[in-house]
Amino acid sequence: MDKSAMRMLDANFNRAREALRTLEDYGRFVLNDSRLSGACKTLRHELCARMTALGAEAAMLYRDTPGDVGVTIKAEDERHRDTLENIVTAAAKRLTEALRVLEELSKLQSDVAAAEMEALRYQSYTLEQTILRQAHQRNKMPPVGLHVLLTESLCRHPWHETLLAILEGGADVVQLREKNLGDGQLLMRAQTVAAECRKYGRLSIINDRVDIALAAGASGVHLGQEDLSCQQARKLAGSELIIGISTENFQQARNAACDGASYIGAGPMFPTTTKEKPRLMGPAYIKELIQAEFILPAVAIGGITTENLPTLMAAGVKAIAVSSAVISADDPTTVCKHLRTMLLGADTPSAAGMITTPRHGAPYD
Repeated sequence: MDKSAMRMLDANFNRAREALRTLEDYGRFVLNDSRLSGACKTLRHELCARMTALGAEAAMLYRDTPGDVGVTIKAEDERHRDTLENIVTAAAKRLTEALRVLEELSKLQSDVAAAEMEALRYQSYTLEQTILRQAHQRNKMPPVGLHVLLTESLCRHPWHETLLAILEGGADVVQLREKNLGDGQLLMRAQTVAAECRKYGRLSIINDRVDIALAAGASGVHLGQEDLSCQQARKLAGSELIIGISTENFQQARNAACDGASYIGAGPMFPTTTKEKPRLMGPAYIKELIQAEFILPAVAIGGITTENLPTLMAAGVKAIAVSSAVISADDPTTVCKHLRTMLLGADTPSAAGMITTPRHGAPYD
C-alpha cells in the first residue's frame, strides 16, 4: 500500500478500535452484561489480529496528526451528546463505517484479507443490532409498581366495572388477558381498555397479540416463552410497543434483554389457584435478579396476595403483578389501594421502575 492508503488504514483502525472500546464499556458498566461486553472485546482482539497481518504497525509510522486536514472538520453536533444512548449509537455507526473502509483497503493486499475483514464487518452489524436494541429499550419502560391482569371469567363484577375500579384503585398497568375471545371481540375490548387507561394516564398491555395491541393503540404487549418471540414482535412493532417477556430463570431473562424486551416477568412466586404450575421459582429467583442489578425492569408474579407480599418485599421486590387477588375481590378498588400502600411502605415510589405480566397460560393471581 502507498502512503495515503496506509494513513487511511491507520485512521480507520483507530476509529474501529476506539468504537469497540466504547461499546465494550457500555455493555460492562451501563448494561452490566458480561456476554455483550465480552463479544465487543473478542471482536476488538480479532480486529487487532487482522490489522497486524495488514501491517498496522507500519501504517502508524505514516500518521501525521498535525498535518491532517480532517482534524479540524467537525459536524455541528459532534461535540455534544445528550445521553449515553446517543454516545453508544454514534460509536456503533463509527465501527461499521470504519470496518467497511478497512475491508476495501484489505482488497489492496489480498482476497483472503478482504474476506476476513468482511467477516468482521458482518459480526459488527449483529453486535450493533444487539447493543442498540438494548440501549434504546433501557429507558423505554416507564416506572410502574402495581400491574393488574384483567380476565372477565375471574371478575366478581362486570369486566368494565372492574376495569374502572382497578384504575380508581391506582393500578399502574392493566393487562388484558382473554384467551377465548374472537379477534373482533378482543380488538373491541382492547380498544376500550386502552382508551380507559389513557384517561387515567396508565399503561395498557395486551396479552399475546402484537396485532391487537397495535390496532387498539395499546401501550404494549406481553409474550410468554411459547408465544411469538420478542425478535419477531419487534419486526412487527418496531419500537412502538412496550414488550414484556415471561421468564422463570436467569437465562431466559438474559435472552429477553438481548432480544429487545422492555421488561420481564419473574415467576411464579407462589402457587396460583387459577392453574397448577410444574415449577415454582419462588422469591429466590427475583432476589437473584435484584442482586445482579438486572438491566431490565423485573417484577414478581404468581399467586401474590396482601398476605404473602411482605415476603417478597423482604427480598427487595418493589413491583408486583396480580389478578384474582384484585379482580375477584368484592371491592377491587380497596384491594388495589392496599397493595399500593404496602409497596409504598417499602420506601419506594409508586412508580417503582418495574412491571410484569403472566407467563403463557392461566393468569396469575
